[in-house]
Amino acid sequence: MLSSSSTAVKNLPLKRRLCFLLKLVGFVSSVLIFCEFLIYYVVIFQCRWPNVKGGAHVAEKETSASVLKAIILADTHLLGEIKGHWLDKLRREWQMERSFQTALWLLQPDIVFILGDVFDEGKWSSPQAWADDVRRFQKMFKHSVFTELVVIAGNHDIGFHYEMTTYKVNRFEKVFNFTSGKLITRKGINFVLVNSVAMEGDGCAVCRTSEAKLEALSHKLNCSQQKPNHSNKRCSDVEKLPASEPILLQHYPLYRKSDAECTGEDSAPPEEKNIPFKEKYDVLSQEASQKLLWWFQPRLILSGHTHSACEVLHAGKIPEISVPSFSWRNRNNPSFIMGSITPTDFSLQKCFLPFESRVFTIYCAAGALLVILVAIWTLE
Repeated sequence: MLSSSSTAVKNLPLKRRLCFLLKLVGFVSSVLIFCEFLIYYVVIFQCRWPNVKGGAHVAEKETSASVLKAIILADTHLLGEIKGHWLDKLRREWQMERSFQTALWLLQPDIVFILGDVFDEGKWSSPQAWADDVRRFQKMFKHSVFTELVVIAGNHDIGFHYEMTTYKVNRFEKVFNFTSGKLITRKGINFVLVNSVAMEGDGCAVCRTSEAKLEALSHKLNCSQQKPNHSNKRCSDVEKLPASEPILLQHYPLYRKSDAECTGEDSAPPEEKNIPFKEKYDVLSQEASQKLLWWFQPRLILSGHTHSACEVLHAGKIPEISVPSFSWRNRNNPSFIMGSITPTDFSLQKCFLPFESRVFTIYCAAGALLVILVAIWTLE
């Protein structure tokens, strides 16, 4: 009897240590699960689809079933084999994959647009590196048959104009079924896809083809918006499209002097706002911008490239939204745009992803608490 009591006393510290160790493992696991998985649900769950404002132009038949729910994001910049450190690549791709998959599950959009610079090194990647990048992209941005994914070309995908070749353009088009001047019509809403890298205006082969398609499409859309009794011989044999004013989707923003007038917590940092933009590099040229506005008279323009948010009005009436980068590598507070769109109206709402600084703060606080708990236990 005395022997068994002595054994129990000796085993007590071991049991206490095991119990404490299990508690520590549970604590660390809980923090990891929250910061790397649950936090995306907590944050994105707070996002709501905006209501279409309505008004005199909205027909009574345009019910919620006729509203197209679209998610717009930009500049994912999947890291490549040359400049991409494996740890940075692992971290950023996990963050974007969890954000995208969580958004699909919670928000269930009809369509997702990615406005270029899908890859960071597509402009110079080898065939093998390109195939590897595409494979990783398809895993990260996989989606159900009920959601359509549309990807626009950016300068990091096919190169700036001086780097762009037919080969690079063709391999991008083959993977993403993208062509400049392509029209996508969903629920009577016209979306025009633009290869803004090809809007150089110097008559290069890719540029000529791209502009010819855009001009031909503009003619079709303009003819489709004319009243049925309007007599116009140039439109007599033209295929009629839905009369909805188009929405332009492109990588480069239209011309603006700088981001000086941009506001909001995800606009460019104050030290960068007044830096003048370079035409054909930071933004489209004034000439190319005027062409697109004149050809399409769009009701909305969505662009990326700058990695920061901005909203400007062209010709005093046409809004352009610059969508910030979706990658934490480019900013602490990534986001995407949620759009409720009908043939005659639209309403946009921004959905922020978890701030990386807040995730690090949680980790630091958890680490400090862990040290305190261990110190208290060792002093007992």
